[in-house]
Amino acid sequence: MKDQMKVEHKVFFYHSNCKIPGIAGICEVVKESYPDHTAFDKKDPHYDKSSDPANPKWFMVDVKYIRTLNNFIPLSLLKEYHFKHKANGGPLKNLALFCQARLSVQPVSQEEWDFIMTLEKKET
Repeated sequence: MKDQMKVEHKVFFYHSNCKIPGIAGICEVVKESYPDHTAFDKKDPHYDKSSDPANPKWFMVDVKYIRTLNNFIPLSLLKEYHFKHKANGGPLKNLALFCQARLSVQPVSQEEWDFIMTLEKKET
């Protein structure tokens, strides 16, 4: 993912460490991938003693806030559509959130993005 995220790409802002996880807003990439300096700082909670500044394994991108969604899209709703689409075909059938190992950053196709944006209009 670090090489795929480019300046001006839109990204979903996803709340994960909370009571009801889900998509809360939209951000935009403003700086492409670079080494995550927190991995080298012994005082930082993200310190990783196995990470080497000469050959980093952790990277980050900078994003800026664009807007909060009109309606929060909970994980439960995404999961409901994923299972429906997996069974009957539809844009969320291969959503990485449910098909890949747990990742902090996951790809979203244009088709998935467009469908998810229609969910913003639904009251949950």
